[in-house]
Order: sequence, then C-alpha cells, then structure tokens
Amino acid sequence: MSDITLQAFLAQLTIGLIGGCFYAMLSMGLAIIFGLLNIINFTHGAQFMMAAFLAWIGLTQIGPWLGQPDLQVNFWLALVLAPALVAVFGMAVERTLLRRLYHLDHLYGLLLTFGVALVMEGGFRYAFGVSGQGYEPPEILQGPVDVGFMLLPKYRVFVVVASLLICLSTWYLFERTKLGAYLRAGTENPRLLQAFGINVPVMITLTYGFGVALAGIAGVLAAPIMQVTPLMGGSLLNIVFAVVVIGGLGSILGAMLTGLGLGLIEGLTKMVYPEASTVVVFVIMALALLLRPAGLFGREA
Repeated sequence: MSDITLQAFLAQLTIGLIGGCFYAMLSMGLAIIFGLLNIINFTHGAQFMMAAFLAWIGLTQIGPWLGQPDLQVNFWLALVLAPALVAVFGMAVERTLLRRLYHLDHLYGLLLTFGVALVMEGGFRYAFGVSGQGYEPPEILQGPVDVGFMLLPKYRVFVVVASLLICLSTWYLFERTKLGAYLRAGTENPRLLQAFGINVPVMITLTYGFGVALAGIAGVLAAPIMQVTPLMGGSLLNIVFAVVVIGGLGSILGAMLTGLGLGLIEGLTKMVYPEASTVVVFVIMALALLLRPAGLFGREA
C-alpha cells in the first residue's frame, strides 16, 4: 500500500468516525427510550433537527429579529440551552401523549411519534423553507489541526472527543450507577420501586427527556458540519434505527459501539465502492438479524 493510499485510508477512516459519533449519540438516545420505556421514538430525528434549528436561530437570527444585529447567543450556551429546550418539549410530549400508550402495543407509540415528527418537520419547513442553513463553529475551534496524515478541522476533532465523552458518561450512568439500577427496576417492577418512595412517573419522564437531550446535543454539534434543514433528521433516522437493531434493541453499549463501528465501515465503503455506501448499513442489519435476531449485544428472549 502506497503512502498516498494509506493517507486516503486514514482520512476516510477519520471522516467515518465523525459520522459514527453522531450515529452513536442518536442511537444511544433511542436505545435508552426503548430499552427503559418501551417506546419506539420516531420523533428522534425531528428532535435532532429542532435542536439544530434552535442553535442556528440563537447564533444567527435572534439579533435581527429583536432589532439588534450584533446580538447573538454564545455557541457554548447554545450547546446547553438548545438540547435543554428540546428535552423540555420531549417531556411535555411524554406527559401529555405517550403516557397514555404505555400499556398498549408498541405500534401505537410508533404511530404517534411518527405523526408528531411529521408535524414538527412540516412546521419548520413552513417557517424556514427547505434550503440549508448553517453557522460557523466558535473562533477557538476554527482552523485546521495537523493529525499527521491530514489536516483536520479543529471543530471535527472537538466533535469526536465530546461525543465519545458523552457516550461513555451515558453508558456509565445507566449501567454502573444506582440511578441506572433504579431506572431498570422502574420499568420491570414499578410498584415495588414506588414502595421505596421513588416517584416512578417523574423518573420515566426525566429518562425520556435525557434520551431526547442526547439527540439535541447531536443536532447542535452537527449544525456547523451539515446543512440545517427540516429534513436533516429524517435522513439520519433510518440509519440510526438500523444501528439500534444491529446493536440490540435497548442495549446502550450496543448502540454506542455499533454506531461508531458502522460509521467507520460506511466511511471505508465510500472510498472502496462509493455506490454501496448508502446501503452497506442495511446489508449489515439484514445479516445481523439472520445470524442473531436479538442484535449483537441484545439479550435473547
């Protein structure tokens, strides 16, 4: 393998890792919501899009709207505020709509969240159109950094590091702490947990909000890299659902590792055989379901 080929290989691997980080964060949010609450959250892509739009509005539009062109929200504040607002919106949906469906078949929750997603996408399309928007990363993260085999934008390095930290922290929180044990117990035997004085409905609402917030963080981080459009979440959602299925429905660790791995595979496929890059994830999903229907990290029924 020549040096040029090796450089191209490593560069494409790095680009794939960046995409895998977004897959991992989004799929972890889906896995948390389904694994602990048994909800197939089809609004996840729309919530990802909503956070990106809120950040874009704060960084580029809020000043002109208020008649103060120089006014804008700091990027770091937007990174906290936009996911928080999306999480509040998600918790309101859970309290008012989804809570009524917990004892019904999963299909009802899927149809409801699908309808909410269509309403959200339609509302943003009506308000902002379908043309792509965007904003620059903060000044401290602008410019390239030499990683040896390529010049990589500082912001993309930040995205990889931040995403990995968020994913690892989320896995530790839900799998290695007492809070995670309470959450799992609350879904398996809520009456027993309520006997210990724990407010299970509130805990479920906060858990749903946390899963939605992961989608929101991914949306804010993605906006300087990809165009902000009402359809940006829908284009990712199919792949993210495939990631969750391959990793194992409800498996937080499976969602993280599978998201990162499929991002790398997709990146390498774009270099070797670009035409297959859009379907390779679904081919892997089909093979995984044939060989292990519960997913790579899921538990057999």
